[in-house]
Amino acid sequence: KKSDVSGAMAKADIKPKSIHYARKWSDDVENLYRFQLAGYRDEVEYKQIKQVDMVECWPETGFVKKLQRKDNTFYYYDKQRECEDKEVHKVKVYVY
Repeated sequence: KKSDVSGAMAKADIKPKSIHYARKWSDDVENLYRFQLAGYRDEVEYKQIKQVDMVECWPETGFVKKLQRKDNTFYYYDKQRECEDKEVHKVKVYVY
């Protein structure tokens, strides 16, 4: 599963138009949870700040595998779902 964020979009300074909170778990919510845990808004912001084209994902699930935080330490994530139901409502979903 490829990401929807194009390389060109990641290079420009794109700001979200609106924001809402996730209501139910999905693959996208899972990945947003992982980015937000590492201190980023989403994949767009991560790519802008870290100047990378690709985010390392698990081939089996498509979930984010590893993220570098702003303090340059790394977060490593499991192949399986990590965002529990009780955490889903805290995940911010940005609309561009």
